[in-house]
Amino acid sequence: MTEAVHASAPSRPLELLTVGRISVDLYAEEIGLDWNDVTHFVKSIGGSPTNVAVAAARLGHTAAVFTKVGADPFGTYVRAKLTSFGVDTRFVGTHPTLRTPLAFAVLHPPEDPPILFYREPTAPDFTITLDEIDLDVVRSVPIFWVTGTAVSAEPSRATTMAMLDARGRRHHTVADLDYRAMFWPSVDTARAAIGALVDQATVAVGNRTECEVAVGTSDPDTAADRLLERGVEIAIVKLGGDGVLVATAGRRTVVPPVPVAVVCGLGAGDAFGGALCHGLLSGWDAERAVTYANAAGAIVASRLLCSDAMPTAGEVDARLETTGADH
Repeated sequence: MTEAVHASAPSRPLELLTVGRISVDLYAEEIGLDWNDVTHFVKSIGGSPTNVAVAAARLGHTAAVFTKVGADPFGTYVRAKLTSFGVDTRFVGTHPTLRTPLAFAVLHPPEDPPILFYREPTAPDFTITLDEIDLDVVRSVPIFWVTGTAVSAEPSRATTMAMLDARGRRHHTVADLDYRAMFWPSVDTARAAIGALVDQATVAVGNRTECEVAVGTSDPDTAADRLLERGVEIAIVKLGGDGVLVATAGRRTVVPPVPVAVVCGLGAGDAFGGALCHGLLSGWDAERAVTYANAAGAIVASRLLCSDAMPTAGEVDARLETTGADH
C-alpha cells in the first residue's frame, strides 16, 4: 500500500501540473573530469517534470508535480526543496518501502554529461496511481505536462494515460517526448507508448532523437508534419546548436540559438519547458514563447545545477535584450 502526503493547496489557482520523474541530483563540481577522477558533488533535486515545475514557479506561476518519493531522509529533503522553490507539494506521494531515486552526473563533456541513475528495483515515481490525484485538477489546470519517461513503466503508464483521457485534449496539454533509452526495453515499445502521448497532446516538444522515437523520423520538418497530422497544434523540434523549429498549422519558423558558454547541458531543456509554459500562460504566440524559452535554456546551460539554476523573469528579459531578440 502506498501513502500519499498532500500539502495544503496554494492561495492562487494552480496553473501547471507536471507528471513523473523526481530525484535527488548529485552533480560533479569538477568540470571535465570523468567518473574515476571526480571527488566533489553538489546536491539538489531534479527529474525533468520536476525541473519544469520549478522553472515555471521561478517565473511567477503556481506549479505542482504529481510524483512520489521514498519514506527516507531524501524524500523529506525533496519536499522541503520543492517548497523552497514555491512548488506545490500536495501531489507528492510517499512510497513506504522504495527509496527516493538518485541521479549522479559528471561534466565530461559539459554539453552532454553522462548520468548514472539509481532507481532500482523501481522508482517511487513509477508507482503513481490514479487514486492519488484529483481528476478535476487534471481537467481544469491551464497546462498539463506529461513526459515520455512517465509512460515507460507501470502503473505510471496507465495512470498517465487515464489522466490524459480525463483531460480530453484540452488546451494546453503538453507531451514532452523525453526519451531515455535506459528506461525502455526497446525503441518499438517506446514508440508505441510515447506515440500515444502525442495522440492526446496539443503541444509536443522533443529533440531530433526523441522525434524519431515518437513519430519515426529525425528530420525536423517531417517530424513537425507528422506531429501536426496527429492533432498537435504546436510542434516544437529542438535542433541543438541550430536553434528550435516551431510549427503550427499556419506558420513555421526556426528560432535561432542563444550563444552561451556551456557549463552543464543538463536542465537547459527543462528551463526551456518552464519558460514555454510561461509564454503559453501569458497568451503569447508560439514563436514568441519559444524565443523566450530559448533564452531561459541558455541561462541554465551556463550554470551548474538544474533546479537551482532556473532563471527569474528579469534574468530572461536581460538575456533577450543582450541578444537583440524580439520579446
